[in-house]
Amino acid sequence: MKVTPEKNEKVANMIFGSIYPLYWNRLEKNGRTKEEFHQVLEWFTGFDEAKLHSLIDEKVTFRTFFEQAKINPNAHLIKGVVCGYRIEEIEDEFEIYKQCRQMEKLIDELAKGRKMEKILRS
Repeated sequence: MKVTPEKNEKVANMIFGSIYPLYWNRLEKNGRTKEEFHQVLEWFTGFDEAKLHSLIDEKVTFRTFFEQAKINPNAHLIKGVVCGYRIEEIEDEFEIYKQCRQMEKLIDELAKGRKMEKILRS
């Protein structure tokens, strides 16, 4: 599937705090801990738990969330399909959409029980 500018904008304008509980509920149902969840988010974005909660309280959009993030240099190693989109084929002009899908891929891997060393691609 191809990402469109409209799709990229739609995701960029979504409020991170409205999606965060959906991520957490999925992980909790699969027996993962909040510490593991935050470890993955911190690896990917550089945000610790306090900063995540601050961003949630500020009701930041995904655009602001990713503008403030320090994306891990190994994020390019996150590959695969999420929601019908092959991450490595998402064009650079749709960076926010790509980063969102990369984060979702990490959360998917955590939910499926993949080992933390593999998820964190060190």
